[in-house]
Amino acid sequence: MSAPLQGVRVLDLSRVLAGPWATQLLADFGAEVIKVEEPRHGDDTRRWGPPWLAARDGSATGESAYYLSTNRGKRSVAIDLAQPEGARLVRELALQSDVLVENFKVGGLARYALDYRSLCGLHPQLIYCSITGFGQDGPRAGLPGYDAMIQAMGGLMSITGVPDGQPGAGPQKVGVAVADIMTGMYAVSAILGALYERTRSGAGQHIDLALLDTQIAWLANQGLNYLVGGQAPRRQGTGHPNIVPYQAFATHDGHLMLAVGNDRQFADFCAAAGCAHLAGDARFASNAARVAHREELLALLQPVLRQYTSAEWLRRLNEAGVPCGPINDIAQAFAEPQVQSRGMHLDLPHPLAGSVPGVRNPVRYSRTPLQYVQAPPLLGADTDAVLGERLGLPAAELQRLRARGVLGHSPQSS
Repeated sequence: MSAPLQGVRVLDLSRVLAGPWATQLLADFGAEVIKVEEPRHGDDTRRWGPPWLAARDGSATGESAYYLSTNRGKRSVAIDLAQPEGARLVRELALQSDVLVENFKVGGLARYALDYRSLCGLHPQLIYCSITGFGQDGPRAGLPGYDAMIQAMGGLMSITGVPDGQPGAGPQKVGVAVADIMTGMYAVSAILGALYERTRSGAGQHIDLALLDTQIAWLANQGLNYLVGGQAPRRQGTGHPNIVPYQAFATHDGHLMLAVGNDRQFADFCAAAGCAHLAGDARFASNAARVAHREELLALLQPVLRQYTSAEWLRRLNEAGVPCGPINDIAQAFAEPQVQSRGMHLDLPHPLAGSVPGVRNPVRYSRTPLQYVQAPPLLGADTDAVLGERLGLPAAELQRLRARGVLGHSPQSS
């Protein structure tokens, strides 16, 4: 079966997370992704360890878990953009590509004639996606932006963490770089939309995508809670601003997450918990009433939940059809039978380690299942092959460019 994006060529000039996350997803969908890296050190995340992937003999390979998490399915080409010959090579690769993804500072690629304005006249069909902290215009356009500061500026940290007045209160960032990851997700949908539109118009276009814009956009119900209600939402801990009871509760031996989504589920929960009278109480009979009387209801439910172990509650509530779940650490999450049944953990062959673990794409196509065949590449692993295949450079020319420092060392490709 052909992959959904088979035949689509992507040139990846991005690094760290938002751009590489987008291009990894495009690679999963079958696009050919060529990752251009600085020859000496490559993507910054290659050095963001420990932990490091272990080699066959148990020693560290120097391949960080961070880098491995977001570069599956790509080919690595080590080219020095700062040298005119290097910029020329990348420009030639761009002119053969359908999509270019970059996350340089605004205007940063213009010096190499690799900005959208320089390329679009030569290649009008090119879809060019720029990912920056703040976008291509506005008072902060020229400034760098990183995930944690975007979580802070974009309001996410103000609604994440222990509520004010409780022990441990204060703003918290989310445990993964969600601003970066969501920007990468928006980039993929924008690129797919542009590819589809190109089938009608025949023309490419520039996609201007900012981390801060993305963070504001995916505030979702919390953003509208403010715009409609006029009050900035506050931290609720594990609680939900619009649904009650929808939060973590202490049990006899730990905690569980209760996710009651409607009035019927609340009545079912009360019946299973031996407090059916609460479902008929006017203060709690509807979700709106439960939100208005949140603290009263929680005070009544907390001692009820402490009566039994987490395992017993999970058994009771699952039998009653009440949404709930354990609060797993990441090891426990990967050990969940459902996660294992769905094959979320995968292994790919790797030239240094024998194999490298990864996490499969959650998308499941019925006719064109995703194929995982290539581990995240070693730095410059595909330089000679790509430049030979795409640009027709002979071995002597590759050797000359490498001697001049235009190309990096080319290890054995995976």
